[in-house]
Amino acid sequence: MEIQQVAVIGAGTMGRGIAQVFAQSGYEVTLVEVVPEQLQGAIAAIDKFLARSVEKGKMTEEEKAATLARIHPAGTVDAAKDADFVVEAVTENAELKKRLFGELDSLCRPEVILASNTSSIPITLLAAATQRPDRVIGMHFMNPVPLMVLVEVIRGLATSDETTQTVVDLARRLGKTPVEVNDFPGFVSNRILLPMINEAIYALMEGVATKEAIDQVMMLGMNHPMGPLALADLIGLDVCLAILEVLYHGLGDPKYRPCPLLRKYVDAGWLGQKTGRGFYHYAAGEQPPKK
Repeated sequence: MEIQQVAVIGAGTMGRGIAQVFAQSGYEVTLVEVVPEQLQGAIAAIDKFLARSVEKGKMTEEEKAATLARIHPAGTVDAAKDADFVVEAVTENAELKKRLFGELDSLCRPEVILASNTSSIPITLLAAATQRPDRVIGMHFMNPVPLMVLVEVIRGLATSDETTQTVVDLARRLGKTPVEVNDFPGFVSNRILLPMINEAIYALMEGVATKEAIDQVMMLGMNHPMGPLALADLIGLDVCLAILEVLYHGLGDPKYRPCPLLRKYVDAGWLGQKTGRGFYHYAAGEQPPKK
C-alpha cells in the first residue's frame, strides 16, 4: 500500500517533530492533539523551527510554506481514520497507549500499520490491544526529531517481516537511519542511556560533585555533546522517570531503580526545560555548561 497520508497522535515535543519531518518529506500529515493549547503551541513551534531553517539558508520560504500547508491540526482521534500510516506519540503511559491502540484499531483500515514512538513500553503489549498485531511496530525517533538521524525500529512478537520492511523503507525516505532492535523494555537506546542518567542523579544526590561538574566530566572526559543532567532536562524528568519505571518493573533488576532525587523533582513539578526548572533553573537564567 502506498503511504500518502500520515496521522501523528500527540503534539508534544516528539509528536510535533515527527509531524514536521513527515511534512518536510512530502507527506500529508494529520496532527492530532486533544488539548487545544498544546496543538496551537505545536504548530507555532514547527513554524519557528522552519523559520530558523530559512534564516540559515537550509530551505526557502516557499518550502517552509508548503511544509506547513501539509500539516492539518485535529482535535480528535477520529481524524486519523483515513490515514495510510499512524504514529502514536502520546505520554509514556502503557494503559493510555493500549486504550489508544484499541481505538485506532477500530478506526483505521485493516491494512494500516500502527506505529508507536514509545521509548520503552513493549510493542507486544500494545499490539495485543488490537486485532492486527502483525501490523503494530515501534518507530522510536530521537529528540530533537528534525535533527537526529536515528530511528529504532522495534518488532513486537507478532510483527510481520512486511511491516518491518515498510517502516525501515519509510524511515529512509524521511532521511533517517533505521536500526532494527528486538522488543525488550527500553529497547537499546534507553536501556543504556537511562541507567547512565540515573547514576548521574545518584552522584548528585550523594554529593559526589555538583551538577555542573558531573556534566563537564561526561562532556570533556567522555566526549558527550551534553552532560547527562542537562540531557535529562531536555528529555523531561517525568519521561526519564517513566522509562526507568518500565525498565525496573519489566526487567526486575534493582540496578534500574529510579533515584529518589529524580522522584522528588518530578513530584515538585521540576520537569526540565519544558517547565523552566529541572536540574538547572532555566527560568532564572541558569544554563548547563557547554563544551
